Amino acid sequence: MSKKILFVGAGAIGSYLGSFLTRAGHDVTIVDAWAEQVETIRRQGISVTGPHDPFTARPSAVHLHEAQRLPRDFDLAFIAMKVYDTEWATQLALRHLSADGVVVSSQNCWPDPRVAAVAGAGRSLGLIMSKIGVACWKPGTVERGMERGGNKGHDVFRVGEHDGRITPRAEELAGILSVVDGSLTTDNLWGERWSKLCANSMGNPVQGMSGLGSGDIASSEVGRAISIHLAGESARVGLALGYTIPKFNGETAERWADSTRRETYQALDEMLTPKTTSTRNWKASMAQDVTKGRPTEIDYMNGHVVAMGREKKIPTPVSAATVDVMHEVEHGTRKPAAENIAAVLKRAGV
Repeated sequence: MSKKILFVGAGAIGSYLGSFLTRAGHDVTIVDAWAEQVETIRRQGISVTGPHDPFTARPSAVHLHEAQRLPRDFDLAFIAMKVYDTEWATQLALRHLSADGVVVSSQNCWPDPRVAAVAGAGRSLGLIMSKIGVACWKPGTVERGMERGGNKGHDVFRVGEHDGRITPRAEELAGILSVVDGSLTTDNLWGERWSKLCANSMGNPVQGMSGLGSGDIASSEVGRAISIHLAGESARVGLALGYTIPKFNGETAERWADSTRRETYQALDEMLTPKTTSTRNWKASMAQDVTKGRPTEIDYMNGHVVAMGREKKIPTPVSAATVDVMHEVEHGTRKPAAENIAAVLKRAGV
């Protein structure tokens, strides 16, 4: 059944999901403050490329200042903004939902409590998107960089309720998203969310601070070193918090947490080392933000790991140094450069 769907955010993930759902026959409206993006979508739609047939979708596009004129009958509202914009975006979404409409957090970091603080957990769903890299470098175009999951044994989307129940509305949303890629419900929203946080924390800021792509980092000994340290710290914190953390980036949380042991570290380093020279240099969301001169999510990504580690008395020196260096990059006192990786490790005493 066709749904009336609102996206607050027409960046990479909002444009990508919104395009697929439009093509599937849903009535999609995208709201954004990026005026050029809205005007380009109105004029020529969204061009979508990736590991699938290219297509053009034509969702409705609305400037942020026009949003007050939208009706109040949307079935679903996706929050597709940076996590620091969660609260106001959720307020906007709530204003335009039907009486039983649901807000869906389709974001990185730890956004679900922020959404629930505004909408209430009863009107909120969490959506974890695993191993999907999308980029929007210019208005009206969105690109997916990683391979599709689905029939390759990987389900990209996990839909979860805050209380862990498997509900009809969660199952319905998982079904809706299956037109994009593999999709399922989960009774482990918080463990899934921490798993994604770990994966993001070990990759995004390394690209953001260095200006390197994923392939170059994996091909570098120091790039793999910082990745392993960041993964190990975030895994140890999550396990101390009591989460059941699914496998991320090729290994279990317990294995990443054990990276302080020399044998485990060496095995992880070997696993991360590219086996071919054709590894793609994808730029993750934080690297895209740095390139575009926008604020990053570092305080809500690695910063959240540091804060929770402090609460549980788990040391996170590399994560803390990463946050500090990314602040310097954001503030313009440090240029993105490969040398920043070694600077973080030195600052952390590694």
